[in-house]
Amino acid sequence: MRLEMTDDEIAVQEVFAGFFADQCPPDAVREAADLGHSPDLWKRLAEMGAPGMAVAVEHGGGGATLSDLAVVAAEAGRRLAPVPLIEHAVAVRGLIATDPGHDAVADLVAGDRIATLALRAAIEGEARLVPGGAVADVVLGLADGALVVGGDAAPGAAQANTGDLALANRTLGDGQTLAAAGETEWRRMVSEWQALTAVGLTGLAQEALSLGTTYAMEREQFGVPVGSFQAVQHGFANVATSLEGAVFLAHKAVWALDSGNADADRLAAMAFLFAGETAQACAAASLQYHGGYGYAEEYDIQLYYRQAKARTLVLGPPSAEYRRLADVVLAPDSTEGAAA
Repeated sequence: MRLEMTDDEIAVQEVFAGFFADQCPPDAVREAADLGHSPDLWKRLAEMGAPGMAVAVEHGGGGATLSDLAVVAAEAGRRLAPVPLIEHAVAVRGLIATDPGHDAVADLVAGDRIATLALRAAIEGEARLVPGGAVADVVLGLADGALVVGGDAAPGAAQANTGDLALANRTLGDGQTLAAAGETEWRRMVSEWQALTAVGLTGLAQEALSLGTTYAMEREQFGVPVGSFQAVQHGFANVATSLEGAVFLAHKAVWALDSGNADADRLAAMAFLFAGETAQACAAASLQYHGGYGYAEEYDIQLYYRQAKARTLVLGPPSAEYRRLADVVLAPDSTEGAAA
């Protein structure tokens, strides 16, 4: 595994860091809160080729690796970009892997239509709280052990949630079957989502930490900056140390998926869980050192605090994923662990 970005990845980072800083300021996140999605931002991303960048060239994509896409995911996470970029990329890659001739592929790669992935198996034909489900035209998911693609109309409204994400229930019961025994393919997509979301959460955590340290050096008490107090410095140092580890683990999980490493599934789960904990810790520390202002809507840190929690819960209770991960690590041959 490489510990430094390549020149190409640095170039991608510079382009998308500038793009999201310009096109997705905090006010844009607030404006998209009702739906959890910004059509204008998605359109601009499509013009840059982001929705299909990690799709092979022969299918009309950019031919980039997951590691390249992870660079974009980090910058999107840093700005809380209200678009289902990760869900779309993972779902499109999964659709092409199972049905490369599907009639929706061209529009999805171009970003003219939006795809997403149901992260939990459907119950009685319904996938619950699908990320991006409020706006996705195509939903891939697991129903009765089969990998299916549903094309029911997007509801255009999100279910109320802490992070103002585009979550919605979607119907998969009458969907087109891509693989009758599709748990392996679905699990692969979930792992890709976990690894890329982990990277996005580290971007979120980095910006939350930056907001906190900037405020601590501007806010004064007893005639000196709050950031000069040792207790505050120690608090930031503790979460910053965890963040370094979360960044490394998240990118290692992406690398493992890219390279076909046998540990990819459990690394993705570990990265997602640790990045979620770390993002919440960074946002909580920064919010605490903002004092009462941290809870005010006009301060940006509350956006990061709420989204750190919400994005971690999209997969379900972390305790359930810890149990699944324990099955994978302690009983690698357990079918229960693989299908949970």
